[in-house]
Amino acid sequence: MSIARDAPGGAAEDAAHRVITGLGRDARARILSALARRFGDLDLAEDMMQEALLQALQVWPQAGIPDSPEAWLMTTARHRGIDALRRRSVLRQKLPRLRVEQERALVPQALDDPAAVVGDEHDLIHDDRLGLFFACAHPLLSPEDRIALTLRFLGGLSTTEVAHALLRPVPTMQQRIVRAKRRIRTLGIAFGVPRRDDLPERLAGVQRVIYLLYAEGFTRSEGTTHTREDLTAEAVRLARVLRELMPGSAETAGLLGLLLLTQARRPARTDDDGRPVPLAEQDRTRWDRQLIDEGITLTESAVAAPGAGPYAIQAAIAAVHAEAAGWDTTDWAQIAVLYQLLQTHDDGPVVRLAGAVAHGRAHGMDAGLRRLDALAAEPALDRFRPFHIARALTLQELGEPHDAAAAYRRALELPGNEAEGEYLAAALAGLEDQRD
Repeated sequence: MSIARDAPGGAAEDAAHRVITGLGRDARARILSALARRFGDLDLAEDMMQEALLQALQVWPQAGIPDSPEAWLMTTARHRGIDALRRRSVLRQKLPRLRVEQERALVPQALDDPAAVVGDEHDLIHDDRLGLFFACAHPLLSPEDRIALTLRFLGGLSTTEVAHALLRPVPTMQQRIVRAKRRIRTLGIAFGVPRRDDLPERLAGVQRVIYLLYAEGFTRSEGTTHTREDLTAEAVRLARVLRELMPGSAETAGLLGLLLLTQARRPARTDDDGRPVPLAEQDRTRWDRQLIDEGITLTESAVAAPGAGPYAIQAAIAAVHAEAAGWDTTDWAQIAVLYQLLQTHDDGPVVRLAGAVAHGRAHGMDAGLRRLDALAAEPALDRFRPFHIARALTLQELGEPHDAAAAYRRALELPGNEAEGEYLAAALAGLEDQRD
């Protein structure tokens, strides 16, 4: 391809910049995943990807943009990684370790690319990205470290997005990621796909990562748009692959059922201007019935199977919503009971928030507000925009416009996507107009 090469100097550089920028986080995550798997070193993989990106900005304006920029970057980063290993005299140390951990025969001394050794033998998990999710879920790392690393480096989320997903302040998450990478180096944790026997103990971490990837795509924690459909689609795809890999897992079936039932609402979740449409106001005739039917079938099998837990219960909640003809006919009492059951498995702040909302719908908005206010001292929720949105909506329905407006203002102070911010600002303006 000669787009950049044929353009005048500045235009050629701009074209190269546009291609690099247009790669998106998903493509960068794929490259990083492949490099990490090849070299078994997350830091090295990240450094080599950055070097390849810089090299592309130097080379493409003169040589032209390749037909497959992602493949070019992958090849360049791989070659630089091999050079780095040789320069740092690490190759001799890494190959024996890879041989032991991958149970391989001796590697020929003339091997040009040590990465090739790693790539061929892990045919257990055919999806590279999912395989790396399992690799990151190493038991020597704490559960939250595993999830944070996977979301950051393999999920393609920013540190801010990871912090939002785990309800942690951004500086805390930055420090956590640095410490986790240091621990990987210190302990010499291999970055390889585990054996089948090791998969069950890592499964929960992988399920959690897929769930959080979907959650970030469902309602973005930053950016201009309300959703990231590439992220939700990728999470659904990974959940399907995981379901094929672990067909006997009730929680994996529950997770896939939950994502499909939630994804079914996608066509009705935003208006023509991209602003969010609350569940109560969505046109349910636009929900995807095929996804709903598949999700309900999976959910029914999950809740009836041994080992059913938080994802199966959440899928059951989503199924109740999916089966209701409208907001007013939703079986809120059943949903409130399901949230109580969910809290016996997961008593985290987000679950308690959702349970409080469901309790209010089932037993009166005053009761819901009392439960919400009882959660107000929770620091993670005070920083969580959906908590203040829930209070604002509840106060609004209770006829408390002054307090509802204060809750909307607090929500607008917190991180969130711009489309949601526009919706909240409009709701706040409507309340202020009523008071005038």
